[in-house]
Amino acid sequence: MSKVKKAVIPVAGFGTRFLPFTKAVPKPMLPILSVPAVEVIAKEAADSGIEEILFIVGQKKEIIENHFSAFTELEEKLENEKKFDLLETITYQQTFAKVSFVTQKEQRGTADAILAAKKFVKNEPFAVMFGDDVMYNAEKPVIGQLIKAYEKTGKTIVGCKKVPLKDVPKYASCEYSNVEGRLYKMTKITEKPPIELVKSDLAPLGRYVLAPTMMPILENLTPGVNGEYQLTDALDKEAKTNGAYAYDFEGVRYDMGDRLGFLKANVEAGLRDEDLKDGFAAYLKSLVEKL
Repeated sequence: MSKVKKAVIPVAGFGTRFLPFTKAVPKPMLPILSVPAVEVIAKEAADSGIEEILFIVGQKKEIIENHFSAFTELEEKLENEKKFDLLETITYQQTFAKVSFVTQKEQRGTADAILAAKKFVKNEPFAVMFGDDVMYNAEKPVIGQLIKAYEKTGKTIVGCKKVPLKDVPKYASCEYSNVEGRLYKMTKITEKPPIELVKSDLAPLGRYVLAPTMMPILENLTPGVNGEYQLTDALDKEAKTNGAYAYDFEGVRYDMGDRLGFLKANVEAGLRDEDLKDGFAAYLKSLVEKL
């Protein structure tokens, strides 16, 4: 069984919920404190042993490409001024994994975006990490947990968390037949089911490890919800044909496609930051006391 050494990160969305900011800047460049979300996600991959990352990009792609490229003039300036801590923050992205890009010419759904990575992944297992989903687990990166689950089972792994039943229609629902620790043997997965049809509160949240058996399914997929090619539909076929597992990962997920999720990510990151946490906590306390 091949090791998981490649990750695909789709970041081609329009980011309409963050207009007017996303008119000129890709949504994955939204910062968590001073670090773009897309870098946080890429670092999660690198910290999990991923050696090659492919970004599926859309319009304004050059901004993301520039972020992961050298900026010689600025690097020389910081080096000459002996600002080595700052220098590391703008060169680190060039060292942790081999990065490449492919353009999704037309947005036709999540499965279509991943299919654009066919030449990149070849016949190997690979991680998929969606750009809207930022995870936090300082000790065990979330995609690393899924990679270990794949190495144990040899089957496609869907990263999930249990959510309130009323919220399942916002996501998808994973039904399962048996449980082994955090692993759930998946029997069915449904994209955004109506509340009256929800049978499971286990929802996929933006992290996957796809077995090589997934690529033929993606290639032969038919359009689903909204006439788009949905990864969820491909995963449902995979579960029924080759077997797949849901994995209840350890960690916090922030929805960077949502303004409240963006605020939560930044507030909690601020409270974890050694230089900021005391002053920020005092400010938040005083603010709440005034409400």
